[in-house]
Amino acid sequence: MKYAFVFPGQGSQSVGMLADLNKTYPLVKQTFEEASEILNYDLWKLTQEGPKESLNQTEKTQPALLAASVAVWRIWQQHCKMPSTLMAGHSFGEYSALVCAGALEFKDAVSLAQKRGRFMQNAVPEGEGAMAAILGLKSDKIIDICTMAAQTKIVSPVNFNTSEQIVIAGHTNAVKRAIELAKALGAKRAILLPVSVPAHSILMKPAAEKMAEHFTKVNISIPTIPVIHNVDVSIKTTATDIRTALTMQLYNPVRWVETVEKMVAEGVTLLFEGGPGKVLTGLNKRIARKKIKALPINDTKTLEHALQALEVPA
Repeated sequence: MKYAFVFPGQGSQSVGMLADLNKTYPLVKQTFEEASEILNYDLWKLTQEGPKESLNQTEKTQPALLAASVAVWRIWQQHCKMPSTLMAGHSFGEYSALVCAGALEFKDAVSLAQKRGRFMQNAVPEGEGAMAAILGLKSDKIIDICTMAAQTKIVSPVNFNTSEQIVIAGHTNAVKRAIELAKALGAKRAILLPVSVPAHSILMKPAAEKMAEHFTKVNISIPTIPVIHNVDVSIKTTATDIRTALTMQLYNPVRWVETVEKMVAEGVTLLFEGGPGKVLTGLNKRIARKKIKALPINDTKTLEHALQALEVPA
């Protein structure tokens, strides 16, 4: 049986995440404590007590997601010796995948996560960038809508989550124009997302250029588990190629539909989402429901279900 492990991106965080797992596995808090030493603040306290507004700040969200995902993977390894066939992460989740696949040291990734969030937030003045989710229209239609809505500004598709759930990002006014056009052309829903950073749009290129400098300062190894990268749905086998993919990832779309389809082509029949929430599990139902069974792992109950799916004793 082939299975893949995937990791969520920004938006899956919540106050109290992984609290249940922490009751049984001290490894959870230990992982967060490792991150806290790098960050110089108590990351576990922030995730458990909030406030939500602070946890949702990009430069804090990303290290929190990384620590949560890595903690789940470490627990999984205690129970399951069957190696994962593939890994991937949605947007920032790609960093979690690279850590768990042995390409990045956890402490280096924590530092990179904090910088990435900060650079992203600073790339576009607050209020000038936005993202929106559009449901019920095909990608070619949304590309046309963005072209019409851009005028002198920037707006483009940035997350291909399912065939008819696509996120756009860019300048706020252009995104709002695209929302109205989408509604007029029959979108089931077209709504602004509660974020101020237009992630994966060309507006993030300044952040990518800054991150590129920092990628050269950390050691990157060849992953022991192949990782499918967001930017081109390929598996990288050199440190140089991984650095390039991570740099380009910041200002290019997340091709999640193709990522799951690649897993299907590789014979994967089980997908485990390690980390808070179950966003990717939900997306799978609309991408490859009949070909891949997807299960989240974010508490003791879901961990048990995942191990049972592989017929591994909890």
